[in-house]
Amino acid sequence: MSYSQFDLETAIADFDLTFHEQVGYFSQVAEVRPSSLLMQILDFNTPVALAINSEKVRSELIIAPLLLELKRNHPDRVSFFSGKEFNVDVNRGLNGFCDFLISRSPQQSVIQSPVIAIVEAKNENIELGLGQCIAEMVAAQIFNQRKGLEISTILGAVTTGSTWKFMQLEDKTVELDLTEYFLNQVGKILGILSINLV
Repeated sequence: MSYSQFDLETAIADFDLTFHEQVGYFSQVAEVRPSSLLMQILDFNTPVALAINSEKVRSELIIAPLLLELKRNHPDRVSFFSGKEFNVDVNRGLNGFCDFLISRSPQQSVIQSPVIAIVEAKNENIELGLGQCIAEMVAAQIFNQRKGLEISTILGAVTTGSTWKFMQLEDKTVELDLTEYFLNQVGKILGILSINLV
């Protein structure tokens, strides 16, 4: 088993999680103003990505530039990984590749703890990625604990690039924000992605 094998029901059951849903869970998070560079990149890349409409191109042209803005805003505090193998506990299915992983460490060569955010890219159906993302969040929590650098929450996102859905794992509880955030709300998306950086 690997991260991709988990659906929402399986992830909640296998990791003995409490699961809550709430509209607007992250609605009070302050926006982070995007740079003019990011806006130029997204203005050019987004129509191309949406026209080609594959998970790979959306990841490369929309999601990666947006996540790199976190690195640009916090160069000495953030590392960014894409398509990195993240094997934490093979026996529990916590192994495989993460689409995107953000760590609160400037080291870019290896994944250092604490891992603060997991972003899972999906071409069309966000709901299909929720279980996989939760499994990756649990793995990040275990990874951090093993390194002795625990943080209270792990952020998770499942996105098509143009639509984003966020959740948070704290201890054994997952809070899912039922609100979908859209690319025209890039400041809000950046704000939510930055909550473990302030």
